[in-house]
Amino acid sequence: MTHTMNCLSKIHKCLVSIIIILFIFGCNEPDDLDLVNIESEVITFQENAPKENNLPSMRISTIGQVIVDEPKINAELIVSENNTEVNYKIGIEIRGSSSQIFPKKSYGFETKSSDWSEDLDVSLGGFPEEEDWILYGPYSDKSLIRNKLTFDLSNSIGYKASKVKFYNLYINNDYKGLYVLMEKIKRDKNRVDITKILDSQVEGGYILKIDKPTSDTGGCNSCLDYYYDSPFSFRSQYDKNGNLSSESSVFFISHYPKPEDITIDQKNYISSIINEFERILSSDNFDDPETGYQSIIDIDSFIDFFIMNEITKNIDGYRISTFINVDIDKKIKMGPIWDFNLAFGNADYCDGANTQGWMYNFNTICPGDSFQVPFWWRRFMESVYFKEKLKDKWQLYRSNNLSNTNIEAQIDSYVEYLNTNNVISDNFYKWPILSKYVWPNYFIGATHESEINYLKGWINQRLNWLDGQINNF
Repeated sequence: MTHTMNCLSKIHKCLVSIIIILFIFGCNEPDDLDLVNIESEVITFQENAPKENNLPSMRISTIGQVIVDEPKINAELIVSENNTEVNYKIGIEIRGSSSQIFPKKSYGFETKSSDWSEDLDVSLGGFPEEEDWILYGPYSDKSLIRNKLTFDLSNSIGYKASKVKFYNLYINNDYKGLYVLMEKIKRDKNRVDITKILDSQVEGGYILKIDKPTSDTGGCNSCLDYYYDSPFSFRSQYDKNGNLSSESSVFFISHYPKPEDITIDQKNYISSIINEFERILSSDNFDDPETGYQSIIDIDSFIDFFIMNEITKNIDGYRISTFINVDIDKKIKMGPIWDFNLAFGNADYCDGANTQGWMYNFNTICPGDSFQVPFWWRRFMESVYFKEKLKDKWQLYRSNNLSNTNIEAQIDSYVEYLNTNNVISDNFYKWPILSKYVWPNYFIGATHESEINYLKGWINQRLNWLDGQINNF
């Protein structure tokens, strides 16, 4: 009991610290959204016991063990879908960084052979066979759909993102709520299709991420420096303004090869490509069509990445959970996209809920944040060619897949599907958080309906603002 209370105390202190930090560094309070009739009657879900629903389900038995952050524990999984049940052996762990403060956890798992001795590629959710999977549990996102909506929209415009699907989750017969099965980002022909690196060779495909550490740094820069200055990561040679600096706040972490596998030669190889890209981008001739940045990047991926992060005004965009991949041709590509639970106006700090303003300008909005946006995007917006390409793509997408009508129809289809299967009421019976603040909510709806209405209204206002900006380039 003493140990449990100590753990709870630590978690409480951590949460309080996070809130204090965000209060200190948050600025530019968002304008109030003029969204009328957004609230409806309060529903007390505790009085409405869960109803039987037909959503596909995953049932996990931990065989008497407790799921922890690391390492993965052996467990058993039963997937019930389309009137069939399939059994799997898995290794499972808690995943996430700041999200671990929430009682509804997210999980990473690997499908295994019958004796758990080897990884085993399987098809889950109708997705291509692989062994690495994620079960994301929406909690602070009370719409329940922000990640799925973003990933589906991205795939609809041809900018490949992880496939995602709704499931009910049970662990040891305890209902855990609505979850989203997600393909984990990794090198694979059906995920990030880059060339496999053979043994200790340096040429091949790489996946990097710009991200924050998952360890408890306490928010100090020296701790960050210690974490990142390691064999599997490297620091940008430029500060947030594009000036040469040995104290940049932008760090690149190896995702493929895995941190524990990357060699010094491989790290030097991929860092040299990034260094050359940043050198070109910071130069006076950065916009030259032959010798400038166009020669070293896949510009379509950069523009699509920009569009998805600006439509959603992703508070973590560009600086956290930001993936980059480089294949054997040394062309730098942005993506895949990742982590949009705090997007679409779901953050009450750093102007995250304001439907106006560029998210790539985060450094100006919150200059004191430890995790800054690389200077790349400010530089791109000084490029006539980049802005012309951006405008062309924006108008194309807005005429079809990213139109207000299509996005709203997508949202309605999720809500209808979940309501038909009684999933929304079941989830909020398990987690009665409607009408309550959950970090970092800007809007606090009394019902799921009001959360959806806020989301729709926010998106419409955001799209209209972006139209006014981009169409005038």
